Amino acid sequence: MRLEAPLAGALILLAACERGFLPLGGRFEVGRDPMVVFVGGDARAGGDLYALDPSGGGAIPITFSVVGESRPALSPGGGEVAFLRGGSLSDSTPVSVWVLNLVSGAEWRLRLPPGAGPPERVGWSGNGRSLVVRTARGVYQGPAPPAEEEARPLAGPARAAAESALAVILGRPAFARVVPCADPHDLCVVADTGSPALLARGARDAARWGDDSVAYLEGDRLVVRPLGAGRVRHVEWSGVPARPRQPTVFPGATAPR
Repeated sequence: MRLEAPLAGALILLAACERGFLPLGGRFEVGRDPMVVFVGGDARAGGDLYALDPSGGGAIPITFSVVGESRPALSPGGGEVAFLRGGSLSDSTPVSVWVLNLVSGAEWRLRLPPGAGPPERVGWSGNGRSLVVRTARGVYQGPAPPAEEEARPLAGPARAAAESALAVILGRPAFARVVPCADPHDLCVVADTGSPALLARGARDAARWGDDSVAYLEGDRLVVRPLGAGRVRHVEWSGVPARPRQPTVFPGATAPR
């Protein structure tokens, strides 16, 4: 049977909606192009998620839920972003962990065991096959969705190794990590030995920016600082929502500079 053009177009649109919203709509070659994802807005448990070209430009909304979202973490392959989500408009903290496929728009929820407590942070294992979640009551690891297995609690050396997925690690091989200073309004760099060294004053929300740079926020400005010699720069972004925060970076085929 031959479909008339308007009906055929409607069916194509319906099929696309059933597969899920296409969050980037051809703006990025997902899994290849560098990308920054961050939180903006003022929902009680977070905000919405936005994508940005690391060279600058307009911020692109990629989630549109009425409940808050927070703490995004781009996968090592750049095709997915994990994040925390509130359960209702009245929630002031996240209650669940989700993964958004940046190609199809499909979402999956990671199952945490009963009694795990509210999630506080999520990260990816180095190979991208599992997620690490820190909650109010421990650290858990589970296979990345769409696998349906429940995350399991970690302890001892396994917990210590998994928690590196939640840290901002610098260098390859890793030689240091970024942490809040004694003054929580500043950022410091700490190696395995030695005292923390000041990275930036009046800065927050650090993110690894390739192998040789670190990003952080100064007010509403996204700053990229090389670890060695080089120029500190500010990413020229536009259409930025209220209170941009919590950036995460996929370096792409070539790390952004």
